[in-house]
Amino acid sequence: MVTKDMVEGVLQKIRVGLKTEGGDIELIEIKDDIVYVRLKGACGSCPMSTLTLKNYVESTLKKEIPAIKSVQSA
Repeated sequence: MVTKDMVEGVLQKIRVGLKTEGGDIELIEIKDDIVYVRLKGACGSCPMSTLTLKNYVESTLKKEIPAIKSVQSA
């Protein structure tokens, strides 16, 4: 089972990279091992945000927490 504490721990690592670009990420909810997040700041309005979400956020979370099925934008 994926817990909020597990996800927040990995999101702290992801935030470091996002903040260098003027962005941030917020955990909205975890439901059925699917993590729902919202990109904020510069990342929220960036045309590349979909790639950031899948190629960076989802891949990092799934590598650290294999039980995660996917990461979706909320």
